Amino acid sequence: MSIPLRNPVRSLYVHVPFCAKKCGYCAFYSEASEGEIMGRYVEALNRELEWVAGDCSLETVFFGGGTPSLLSLRHWEAVLGAFGRHGLLGATEWTVECNPATVSADKARLLRDHGVNRISMGVQTLDEGLLERLGRVHTRDMVFRSFDILRAAGFENINLDLMFAIPGQTAEVWDATLDEVFAMGSEHLSCYEVIYEEDTPLYSQLQAGEFDVDESLACGMYDRLLDRAAERGFRQYEVANFARNRQGEGPGDPGLACRHNINYWRGGAFHGLGPSAVSLVDGERRANGANTRRYCEQMSRGERPVAWSERLSPLSRAGEVAAFGLRMNDGWSFEEFIAVTGFDLREEWSEEMDRLRGLDYGVIDGGRFHLTGQGLRYADWAAEMFLRT
Repeated sequence: MSIPLRNPVRSLYVHVPFCAKKCGYCAFYSEASEGEIMGRYVEALNRELEWVAGDCSLETVFFGGGTPSLLSLRHWEAVLGAFGRHGLLGATEWTVECNPATVSADKARLLRDHGVNRISMGVQTLDEGLLERLGRVHTRDMVFRSFDILRAAGFENINLDLMFAIPGQTAEVWDATLDEVFAMGSEHLSCYEVIYEEDTPLYSQLQAGEFDVDESLACGMYDRLLDRAAERGFRQYEVANFARNRQGEGPGDPGLACRHNINYWRGGAFHGLGPSAVSLVDGERRANGANTRRYCEQMSRGERPVAWSERLSPLSRAGEVAAFGLRMNDGWSFEEFIAVTGFDLREEWSEEMDRLRGLDYGVIDGGRFHLTGQGLRYADWAAEMFLRT
């Protein structure tokens, strides 16, 4: 039975926990794909969708993972059919993450025909040696073939995920990857410095002294990215995200920026479905358990798969919203922040803003506080200053 419609939730995240192989840097919950459990997962997911469908009037949908494109045509038909039965097709932006090794023409056409209009493809690098180092299952040639398949299926909004400061990656190799990526002509880029998460093979290699982290090289790669992206008509709108300079349809329209992620950074509500998925609705944050088999068993019994939940105080939640929003180049309009949280940055966080301004990391401009270009390099550190416990 679905939840009665209140103020409708406009964003939905679906976690697909399957991967052909676990990458050496990845700390997200995922597991090896296998037909029987994937079928059970789809059945469980469609049951969980029933519970939230009546609470949704979707503007953005995001299928992440894991590797959502590992789902078979039959699985996708079942999932998209469930969305259709609940009247949830046709979101303004519907993103599916994919791996270049798992894109087929039939699958791409099926997704596009059902209203999926944005693909985020995990490229990471176009250097064969670095792909192997990261544990990726695709080759560089698969990237180009998959991109062509997606274009032929009618996708006009494609994001390419890249990583820099990969162990063994030189400035020249990074430049060569950017050359080829820009030539592909995607609408969006997400570019992340490698993060060494505990309990990953890459972290273990770092701890064992198999390589060193070169911060100056990483900073140089980021500088190169900023310069070259701007030259190629990309607008940086968040620390790691760049959208082509295409005008939106009106005031406040984000154009080709990822609307789903902007909802996160601006403190919007969202439902999360699938193992390990997080939701934030009516001030309550909850997370499903990170175990696919248990998730399927709980859903088959009609039990909520929630592992934990919490309700933050209004001030704590406002601090989080401030912190996430500062990752965006535009920062926060004082009036918009008041409208979203009920708090005024100029009152509760005046000392923090003054400190960042004194370091030339932040600026107040036209009724808005935002980080400078230099400040965005330290966005995580700056964000921590705004949290309240």
